[in-house]
Amino acid sequence: MASALKNLSEYNSDNLPDISGKKFGLVVAEWNKAITDTLCKGAYDTLLQHGAKPENIYRNTVPGSFELTLGAQYLAQSNEIDAVIALGVVIKGETKHDDYICHAVAQGLTQVGLKFQKPVIFGLVTTNDEQQAWDRAGGKHGNKGVEAAATAIQMLNWVL
Repeated sequence: MASALKNLSEYNSDNLPDISGKKFGLVVAEWNKAITDTLCKGAYDTLLQHGAKPENIYRNTVPGSFELTLGAQYLAQSNEIDAVIALGVVIKGETKHDDYICHAVAQGLTQVGLKFQKPVIFGLVTTNDEQQAWDRAGGKHGNKGVEAAATAIQMLNWVL
């Protein structure tokens, strides 16, 4: 389990680009809202910490993690948005729904990033139970939202 080996809130902040003029779109799933709100706060605070302006951070919500792909596409198609961060939580249940959702979201977000040639970051927490999700939303494994924001900032070094 990767999160058990590395705290999600720890990252190398050396050589990060200036993001004071960059615009970020956050697309956040409402399913598991308390957890996704915590992920969003981690991402938002990280962007601010590294120089993003509050007025340049846009948050949109979608009903659940499956809808993150279309929500990300709506944001990414805007020439105003420089990077998109998708945040959601999928907790394994009694069926295999988690496999289908996670796979679809991973593939969908990858396609959106490639289509619009900008960072579209996979900030989906995928766990076996709710406690593991909280552990990755500011708990003992850090905050996946922080990691997603740091990844978006780092990827802006690659955008020409």
